[in-house]
Amino acid sequence: MFAVVRTGGKQYRVAAGDKIAVEKLAGEAGETITLGDVLLAGNDGEVADASKITVSAEIIAQAKSEKVVVFKKRRRHNYRRKNGHRQQMTLLRIVSVA
Repeated sequence: MFAVVRTGGKQYRVAAGDKIAVEKLAGEAGETITLGDVLLAGNDGEVADASKITVSAEIIAQAKSEKVVVFKKRRRHNYRRKNGHRQQMTLLRIVSVA
């Protein structure tokens, strides 16, 4: 069985046993959370009622994503700015879709 859940403004297609990286969620490693915003659910090509589906996940770790370099430059004005950013994320293991 699979489900499409929304968290952090993004949508993820998940099934039991999947590992996903989402925007930072509150909790420590080892805790179990419930992803409540289920948009769609299905099983072998059949669509199920998403309002009755719950998705539970275990937090693997709180981590940072890859660094994004922000470089600004204005020609002929001796203006250069270099900045970096690493987004906080949470690694999840989907325990069950039921």
